[in-house]
Amino acid sequence: MQTIAEINEKIRTGKAKVWTITEAKARIADLGVVQAAQQVDVITTGTFEPMESSGAILNLGHTDPPIKIRQCWLDNVLAYSGFGAVDLYLGAAQMSEDPEGERGGGHVIADLIAGKSVSLRAVGQGTDCYPRTAFETTITKDTINQFYLFNPRNLYQNFIVGVNGGNRPLYTYLGPLQPGLGNAVYANLGALSPLLNDPDLRLVGVGSRIFLGGGDGYVTWEGTQHFPLQKRLPNGTPIGPAATLALVGDAKQMDPKWVRGCYFRGYGPSLMLGVGVPLPVLDEAVLEKCAVKDEDLVAPVMDFSIPRRVRPTFGLVSYAQLKSGKIKIDGRVVRVAPLTSVYLAGQVAIALKQKIEAGDFTLTEPIAILPRDRPLLPQNTWHSTLSLEP
Repeated sequence: MQTIAEINEKIRTGKAKVWTITEAKARIADLGVVQAAQQVDVITTGTFEPMESSGAILNLGHTDPPIKIRQCWLDNVLAYSGFGAVDLYLGAAQMSEDPEGERGGGHVIADLIAGKSVSLRAVGQGTDCYPRTAFETTITKDTINQFYLFNPRNLYQNFIVGVNGGNRPLYTYLGPLQPGLGNAVYANLGALSPLLNDPDLRLVGVGSRIFLGGGDGYVTWEGTQHFPLQKRLPNGTPIGPAATLALVGDAKQMDPKWVRGCYFRGYGPSLMLGVGVPLPVLDEAVLEKCAVKDEDLVAPVMDFSIPRRVRPTFGLVSYAQLKSGKIKIDGRVVRVAPLTSVYLAGQVAIALKQKIEAGDFTLTEPIAILPRDRPLLPQNTWHSTLSLEP
């Protein structure tokens, strides 16, 4: 047994032993849980995938005369401005108003992180204390006060596999799905996924420090659509989308290598984001969970050709099957591809390991655990909103 404080002291003195999750699984298989637990202090996990429920908070600083912004566009992408006078929230999935552009908020965020200039056009309300009603300029991350990512939902603890049983191509948040079960796409790393190696959310909570876009970030709360009550296998891992995290981090410190705008044809823009999660080795139970294999994890195969909230499923498949590149559906062999970059996810885990070994990244004790009993509530359109008054 050891504490996070004791692990941090090892990090500060250069004595911490750090393994990536890939290294950890190999050494657990070779040494066994008990012996491996005596040789490691931190296990680093990572992912690099589209995370459209992301965005950036920006504070521009006040103009002279001051303006109370009520509409604002950054490179022709609408930002939300309904709070502070010069505060903005730019959503990664917000579409550009350029009809020919395959760009959106994720591209603007990535451009700012890369040090590029971004055009800004704003319309103000016009009040006694904020008399200005229009403003145009260009900004960079160095010419504004705050610029940080605040992401309402990242790091799904498991997800789904998408297929198309219909007769026309579908353009989805998983990318193109070909008709007649022409392909399948999955969007989770399976045994390498950060939260599938902490299925009980014992190690990650509110206040946990993470690697976010190349800089330091933190878990701020449960993510939207957080659903820890998802059905689970005997090993504790969920059979579909379960826990999620809300994350925050200073975008001015981020590395453009780990933050990239992307666009899904026929669907819209998103943000490819590198996120790394360190798992402190407090005891042997941590390694028991980290020993999970792809053959011990499953995801549901969902048919996107049925445009309903609850879609038909072709059952569960293991991540070992998915990573083989082919699965069988109704006796047919269907080719499979990941939406997540397995290679870059591994590079995130390595980058976080290097930061810890260099003493540049210490762990934090969560100040609150994430909820374990949160249901997932739908909106049912049959609920009438009409008044019954005469």
